[in-house]
Amino acid sequence: MKKPLLLNLILLFPIYLFAQNNNSPSTYDPHEIAITGYLQTQYQKAQSAGITSFSGGDFGKNSDERFMIRRGRLKIDRADKYSSIVFQIDATQNGIQLMDAFIQFHQPNSKALIFTAGLFNRPFGYAIVYSSGYRDFPERPRMSQILMPRERDIGAMISLKPKNKFKFINADLAVINGSGYNARDYDSKKDIIGNIAFKFDSLAGKKLHLGFGGSFYKGSVRSETDSYFSYSNGGYTKNTSPDHVGWNAGRKYYGTNAQIQYDNSFGATVFKAEYIEGVQPGVAASSSVNGPTASTSFSAQPTTDLYLRSFRGYYLWLTQRIAKTKFTAIAGYDVYDPNREIDEAEIGIAANTTAGDVKFSTFGYGFTYTINPRLKLTVYNERVVNHATSLPQYAEDLKDDVFTSRLQYRW
Repeated sequence: MKKPLLLNLILLFPIYLFAQNNNSPSTYDPHEIAITGYLQTQYQKAQSAGITSFSGGDFGKNSDERFMIRRGRLKIDRADKYSSIVFQIDATQNGIQLMDAFIQFHQPNSKALIFTAGLFNRPFGYAIVYSSGYRDFPERPRMSQILMPRERDIGAMISLKPKNKFKFINADLAVINGSGYNARDYDSKKDIIGNIAFKFDSLAGKKLHLGFGGSFYKGSVRSETDSYFSYSNGGYTKNTSPDHVGWNAGRKYYGTNAQIQYDNSFGATVFKAEYIEGVQPGVAASSSVNGPTASTSFSAQPTTDLYLRSFRGYYLWLTQRIAKTKFTAIAGYDVYDPNREIDEAEIGIAANTTAGDVKFSTFGYGFTYTINPRLKLTVYNERVVNHATSLPQYAEDLKDDVFTSRLQYRW
């Protein structure tokens, strides 16, 4: 007796989720215009009003709960035997934004080597290129959002996707502006990203699926002031020289990731982890920066000095499909430490340390319910923790936990 279509889709979904990548059309098979997308509408309750949040953006000054359209994606693509084009927008209560716009081409009889040009996901690690329409967790980890806001950038990329006996290898090498998806390039420097991934989909009698890989990011952020801060010997030192105007501070990341899925009698168990460390040029109050931070026009001189920080971050994701039901239990833990060279108790005491040095960790738990093959409910609660520092605004743990209930429709 054949299994119902819905049950087949439910059982196969974890494997499909395991391999989903954003930088591709809906299919490489030749086709005319294809329209796909998804809509995420959600209700959120924060622990207090006006909090800074990485769960869909900051809350309003007088608001601790909200309804919102988190993502409204519309993707249009076309492919022939030589090439493909992808165009995607995001429509929410904040307006319409361009998300993807790229052209790909390859040899007519092989897609082992693909060239991509335009606006696309930066091919770093696992979480950045992993589609939000298939991810069980509501958001990417804090570190991903800080290091690569909105995930995209403009540039060119070459991807190696061999077939036959080497089909377990995928590799990407990209050259991008480095200024983010919604900013024009502000200098002549370009950033380089490299990524290699290994995937084995059928091990241990086809019950075990394994993936792992590594990435690097080599770029820079331009300084438009005569000073920058570097950390050493328990505090920040201000370095001042006229030569620092127009100087490019190094932006370097190194990452590794792994994914394991085991199909068992209780369902499917999936564990994913990623670790990133490196050097991030930021500003005093934040370790996130996309170019000249005080500039509202591209000729204005910013007034904010750069801070160079050695950071590290990681996440652990665990999902458990509950037998043959439509439920999946999910639990995640992520950490972002913007300055791994300092203890939390020294922040506010050590010279020139600021809120941009505070370490955060987030523990989340909840479940998803696949209502039908297109409709999914996610219920998720996040416990956000920052350790006490000597800064007045971070003297104790902030009340910034967030509960999310999301309904997603994908077509």
